[in-house]
Amino acid sequence: MHTAQKVILLLLLLSVSGFAQNDFSEDSIEVYVIDSFIPPDNPTVFNLSFFTSLPAKSKVVFDEEFEFEVSKELSEEHRIQIDLTKTKFKSKNVSYIIFVEDSLGKINRSDRYEFELQEEIQMEEESNFILLCLFGGTVFLLPHPVVVITEEENYFSLTKEIALFSFRGSYRYPAGYIAAEYSHIFGARHKNFLRLGYKHFIEISGIEYVSPGLNGFTNFTGFNGISPELSIGWLKIFNTFTVYTRYRFNFKPGESESNFHEISLGLYSSFFSFYF
Repeated sequence: MHTAQKVILLLLLLSVSGFAQNDFSEDSIEVYVIDSFIPPDNPTVFNLSFFTSLPAKSKVVFDEEFEFEVSKELSEEHRIQIDLTKTKFKSKNVSYIIFVEDSLGKINRSDRYEFELQEEIQMEEESNFILLCLFGGTVFLLPHPVVVITEEENYFSLTKEIALFSFRGSYRYPAGYIAAEYSHIFGARHKNFLRLGYKHFIEISGIEYVSPGLNGFTNFTGFNGISPELSIGWLKIFNTFTVYTRYRFNFKPGESESNFHEISLGLYSSFFSFYF
């Protein structure tokens, strides 16, 4: 074969190869995700928007199980807001894949993506007796044990705290919360106290959080005072309850002899708290 014929044949092969590559790229629809997030002020809604390289219909599938249609008509721009309370996820980390269909009915899929649910999203119900006991006990029945230390003597106390109003923070914890608390101190002169206070969350790597707080208290018979406190959240149970320890100093202004200290162990949960 002459040199000129070889050159012509080589050019023809390159041309065919180029056409083949162009045909392949046109058949494959690329997906470009623009936004994928849960806004802090609306933690039950997942926002997703993306573009496709060619007009296409689209849908998104969570955990290979929950399917939502994004675009019914052919389009290059796709956007959806999904109410996550309509699904029961098994894990806090949710994966999703985007499926697109071109005008000829050919379907392509995107890479696998992932996002993290906020704490307020209810997971799939667990038929776990321990979880049910913890839930019921935390909200209704189980008081927290407390050691009360005074200048004269030490006492044992039981206290029950309920988070009333929480202020939105991170995915894991609120920025802070307002709580009501009732305490009974066995054997003490002043036995019953009602507290109302604010606790602030500072999330710490290695543990869950550090939470400084300030309360006002009364026993309804003239013993009124202020109680600053510091709590440390150590670990989570079922991604719902946090085991914490707390130190609190209670004082009545003008009566230093009435001051007392408290060291307690408890479970934190904000199930029935109103969020702002």
